[in-house]
Amino acid sequence: MIYLDYQATTPLAPEAREAMLRWLDGPGGAGFGNPHSPHRMGRQAAAAIELARDRVAALFPAGGRVIFTSGATEALNLAIRGTAGEGTVSYSAIEHSAVGDTAQAAGSSHVLSVDADGTCHPDQEWPADTRLLAVMQVNNEIGTVQPTDKWQAFASMQNCLLLSDAVQAYGKIEVAGADMIAISAHKFHGPKGVGALWVRDGVDLKEVQTGGGQEHGLRSGTLSPALIAGMGAAAQLAQERMADDAEHVERLWARARELFSDWTLNGSEDARWHGNLNIRKDGLDVARLMSECRDIMFSAGSACASGSGRPSHVLRALGLSDADAKSSIRLGFGRYTVMDDIEQAAAVINAAAKGQEI
Repeated sequence: MIYLDYQATTPLAPEAREAMLRWLDGPGGAGFGNPHSPHRMGRQAAAAIELARDRVAALFPAGGRVIFTSGATEALNLAIRGTAGEGTVSYSAIEHSAVGDTAQAAGSSHVLSVDADGTCHPDQEWPADTRLLAVMQVNNEIGTVQPTDKWQAFASMQNCLLLSDAVQAYGKIEVAGADMIAISAHKFHGPKGVGALWVRDGVDLKEVQTGGGQEHGLRSGTLSPALIAGMGAAAQLAQERMADDAEHVERLWARARELFSDWTLNGSEDARWHGNLNIRKDGLDVARLMSECRDIMFSAGSACASGSGRPSHVLRALGLSDADAKSSIRLGFGRYTVMDDIEQAAAVINAAAKGQEI
């Protein structure tokens, strides 16, 4: 099988797996202690969590704190609901449903438009009572990189907070500044089931679930030393390999663009993370294509919405028709993808797509 679905999840780095193993020990080991217990095993587990916290924080802007969560969805919920009050949440039309659905459920919300490349520009109108702007740094479906720095300046001028979903940016490019930033470990070669919300110093955030308040009084529940240690190791590795990983992705992107040159690109060519290739062909039956290419792991959209049968809200926000959206595929690649993967996948996918033209 060839794996080309890096936006859905990434392969676990061997270094992350190794970091996790000690904290999975059973009765014969010493790594299963509760990190909130005062005895030696608990203190050892707590120390492992704080080491990982430092490693994760190293890829964020200075002047903030890292709150561990179960993933980006929980982090985004904490950010939106934990700052709840009078006012509107304004979010881009291509945000993940974890932002859009939560904003709608939390109270007044407003959708910000994007252009045909998927860029959400600050020079548009939004409600004057906006309390929180939510603009993701890199889109999960089309890879568009947003002008986050401009949004940060606008948010400051409008006296509202900026929330950034940096799930697809963290560990790949420099994380842009915001008031709150959400990430998920399994998107940068860490384990599933753990993520974080970075909160700028001075931001007033309230807990949204009651309990023991283990994480800074903001997030209750026993932390997993194994998952967090794996996340910390993955973050440290991403920091060390960021430049090399980016160069590798650029080589893969260039070759993929050659091999799929007769497909239409969805989203920006340049303002984009090049590990994301979202393309379409007129009249393509994507369900049939995926069935015929079952040994190639790729996507017809985000993994979260792929079973809904609905056209992608991201592609529709670009102005594409439902037919165009339903004839699009997403190929995602990264650190552990080799050139042969791209070339073999292209041969199979192009042959299957050509067969539909007959």
